[in-house]
Amino acid sequence: MKESSISVITVVYNNRDNFIKTLENIKNQSYKNIEYIVIDGGSTDGTLEVIKSNNQYIKKWISEKDKGIYDAMNKGINLAEGEYICFMNAGDVFHDSDTLKKIFDSCEDADVYYGDTELVDETGKSWGNRQLKKTPENLTWKSMIDGMVVTHQSFVIRKSLIEMYDLKYIHCADIDWTIKVLKKANKICNTKLIITTFLMGGYSRKNTVKSLIERFGILSEHFGVIRVIINHFKLAYIFIVHIIKNRRIL
Repeated sequence: MKESSISVITVVYNNRDNFIKTLENIKNQSYKNIEYIVIDGGSTDGTLEVIKSNNQYIKKWISEKDKGIYDAMNKGINLAEGEYICFMNAGDVFHDSDTLKKIFDSCEDADVYYGDTELVDETGKSWGNRQLKKTPENLTWKSMIDGMVVTHQSFVIRKSLIEMYDLKYIHCADIDWTIKVLKKANKICNTKLIITTFLMGGYSRKNTVKSLIERFGILSEHFGVIRVIINHFKLAYIFIVHIIKNRRIL
């Protein structure tokens, strides 16, 4: 069976140490048909020097100011030539050295591969898999009414399905983007794997109120306002029960 090519895209800005973790993880993948792309926002902390010294692994890179994370991700999409795309930002890593091989072995010729996510904090402590948003057994675009039920790091998507991120959204463009991809996908494969180890404390979590407002608007556009309001009451109940039971947010 032909080995599919995959473009793994890392967005980074002044995050040298976490970028090195991601870079080393990509280098150590047993799956070798990887086009590794790095989009740097013009770092001044030594990140650029790390990029330049790893040209044998980093196939394409840009270092320039961007208009935000989604603009940077769009630059990565524009550069990508792989059959599939995955975003793995600075500090995020594939769960083990065989993860990409296991993904493509799990199903043949899928449009979307997805799986679970392990959460870690900045000290490296594992908080286990995501609990509040469980990975759906059978993912469709309608699953996204609950928000990002799969982290974008745990998606591997056929490039031909991909659109650019809509830059009118500052905080939650990934939800809109993922819904649009899933609407186009014919074959969606649950790999039943922990695909990524995700560094908590991402951009949207630092802008919680603005993110929630934008998220509500995106979901209303795709599902209708009334349905989203009703679903938010359900999610609020689940959130409260989860906090009481687990003493943790995620």
